[in-house]
Amino acid sequence: MRFLFFGVGAIGTYIGGSLVLAGNDVVFLERPDVADLVKQRGLKLNLQGVEHAIKNPNVVTDIETALQSGAFDVAVQAVKSYDTDGLLKTLVPHQAILPPVLCLQNGVDNEAKIAATLGKDKVIAGTVTTAIGRRDVGDIILEKLRGMGIADESGKYKNLLSTLQSANLKAYSYEHAASMKWSKMVTNLIANATSAILQMTPGEIFNHPGLYEIEIQMLRETLQVMKKSGIPVSNLPGTPVVPLAMVVKNLPLWLSRPLLTQQVGAGRGAKMPSFYIDLYSGRGKSEVEYLNGAVVRYGAMLGVDTPVNQFLNQTLMALTRGDIALDTFAGQPEKFLKEINQ
Repeated sequence: MRFLFFGVGAIGTYIGGSLVLAGNDVVFLERPDVADLVKQRGLKLNLQGVEHAIKNPNVVTDIETALQSGAFDVAVQAVKSYDTDGLLKTLVPHQAILPPVLCLQNGVDNEAKIAATLGKDKVIAGTVTTAIGRRDVGDIILEKLRGMGIADESGKYKNLLSTLQSANLKAYSYEHAASMKWSKMVTNLIANATSAILQMTPGEIFNHPGLYEIEIQMLRETLQVMKKSGIPVSNLPGTPVVPLAMVVKNLPLWLSRPLLTQQVGAGRGAKMPSFYIDLYSGRGKSEVEYLNGAVVRYGAMLGVDTPVNQFLNQTLMALTRGDIALDTFAGQPEKFLKEINQ
C-alpha cells in the first residue's frame, strides 16, 4: 500500500518506518527543519532489540509535493492534537484527492475535526497502545509491543488491517470508534497531568495516598462522562481497560491502590509522561486541553461535574502559558492537595 504520514515523531517513525520495512511505499510530511534532519540521518528503529536503518526516507515539506508524487491509499495523522487545526487548514484545498485519514492521535475530538473539515468518508479512527521511546528525531525504540486498534464498523478497511499486521504492528479492528478512543484516553490520563504539575514520576504519584486519591477521582469523573454518553469501556491491544475501570469504580482506595500501583510501576512508573515532556519542551502547548479538557467539556454538556479534571487542565495550561511559575507545585504534593481540595 501507499501511505502519506503527517508527522515523523515517535508514532510516525514507528508506524511509518515499520511499514517501509515491510515493503510499503511511505511519504512523510514534516516541517523543513525536521525534514532536513531526517533526510540527513535517515530513520532508525530498534524493534525488539534489533536495530533497523532506513536510509533516504521520502520526506517532503509541503502537501502539494507529496500529492504530486501519486495517489495514496491512506494518510496517517500522527501529529500532536494541538497541531490538528493548522494541519487541516493546509489539507482543505486538496480534500477531493486526499485518501482516508487514519487518526492515531490521543484525545477524542480529532476524528470529528477531520470529518467536519474533509468529510465523514475521509476519517478512520485509530489508536496505538504499543509503548515507543524517542531517542532522537526519527530515531525510536520499541519499549513494549502491545498493538494498535482501527475502527472498522463496516469491514471496509480489511486491506489496511492486513497491511498493518504484515508490518508486525499487531493491528486489531474495533466496531465502536468512540469506545476505542475514550478507553485509550482513560489510560493516557493516568498520572499524566499530576506528574507534569508536580514534577514527580507516575510511581511517586501512586505511592502518595493523597495524590492517588486525586487520580482515582479524576478517572471516576472520566468514566462517569463515558457512562452518561453511552460509551462503553473496551479492552485495547495488550491493555485491559475494562478491569482497570472496574477497579477504579468499585474497589475502596485501600484495596485498589496496591493493585494499580503495581500496574503503573510495571508500565511507566519511572518514566515521565507526555504532558511533562510537552511542558518542558518550550513549545508553549499542551495536549492536556484535549484530554482532561475534553472530559471537562463533555461533562459540562452532559451535566456531569468534573472538578478534578478541571483543576488539572487549568493548572497545567497556566504552567504551559507561563501564567504561573513552573516550580509552583514542583515536589510539593501537600501544597497541590490543599489547592485542589479547596
